Amino acid sequence: MNVLVEVRSMLDAREIYPLSDFQRNARQFIEQLQQSHKPIVLTVNGKAALIMQDAVSYQELLDELALARSAAMIQQGITEAAEGKDRDAVEALEELRLKYDIPR
Repeated sequence: MNVLVEVRSMLDAREIYPLSDFQRNARQFIEQLQQSHKPIVLTVNGKAALIMQDAVSYQELLDELALARSAAMIQQGITEAAEGKDRDAVEALEELRLKYDIPR
């Protein structure tokens, strides 16, 4: 799943508010964020300045990003192994031990 595409689809043009509205009604905005789990855009001088999101949804987004990065790294490793770029782990660790003068 492309996380960026999912985030873009979550942004709703109807959920754009001036920062001054948020400052006046912070409690209501926080309740809305916690109930809907959808981010809102706050503007300053008519331009998007901030995206607000509830903590649970933000953590889920971070978790999905970490998973996507891990999957990409695994795929890169598989590709490199298929191209013959893999190395014996014991030899690689020994090389690092010598390079950084790490005792046994």
